[in-house]
Amino acid sequence: MVDKFLVFINDDLAGYLTKADNGFIFRYDDVYYQDQRKKPISVTFPKTQQEYKSSYLFPFFFNMLSEGTNRRLQCRQLQIDENDYFGLLQATCNNETIGAVTVRPIKN
Repeated sequence: MVDKFLVFINDDLAGYLTKADNGFIFRYDDVYYQDQRKKPISVTFPKTQQEYKSSYLFPFFFNMLSEGTNRRLQCRQLQIDENDYFGLLQATCNNETIGAVTVRPIKN
């Protein structure tokens, strides 16, 4: 099973976050990656390479999630397992982020 999401910085498509059976992939969008004026979405994703892989949700995305009581309340209200960080990211990081980065599901 593969879940794929668009990653925006402000309203600019910066890349894609994919959850696959063997982990996670963040890949910069071709146009964004090739534009030297565009900054990396994070110091942990420098534009020195276009694709990053991890067996767990990247800390940059994990840190976009709420913590403690707020996370428990969100999970209870949204009926998401508290350990399903990707599900929580999917449910809350479309418009409830503090910074400039948002994660939006790809609509078919």
